[in-house]
Amino acid sequence: MHEITLCQQALELIEQQAHLHRVKRIVGVWLRVGAFSCVESSALQFCFELVCRGSVAEGCELHLEEQQAECWCRDCNAYVQLLTHRVRRCPSCGGGDLHIVADDGLHITRLEFEQE
Repeated sequence: MHEITLCQQALELIEQQAHLHRVKRIVGVWLRVGAFSCVESSALQFCFELVCRGSVAEGCELHLEEQQAECWCRDCNAYVQLLTHRVRRCPSCGGGDLHIVADDGLHITRLEFEQE
């Protein structure tokens, strides 16, 4: 389960920002989960709550935004949404020259906090 490692790394970044901005407590965290990240949202939620115990982010509200599997089709020159990451053909034209636009990472997009 790599979700625990991702949450630990996210918490490190959150704590760095909290220290830098003299934040008393983090009350909300927004994470964007890449379409190709292979992250299970329920496991991420559980692990995030677990790693935040005893930290500046304990009890904060976690908001997850799941990115769509988006590609650029070079055959029909259009952005297309894939229903699964295993698709190798454009759903619009059937072409096979797809360039992945969605990523495979986890990004902190927003923090909400209480100032000291």
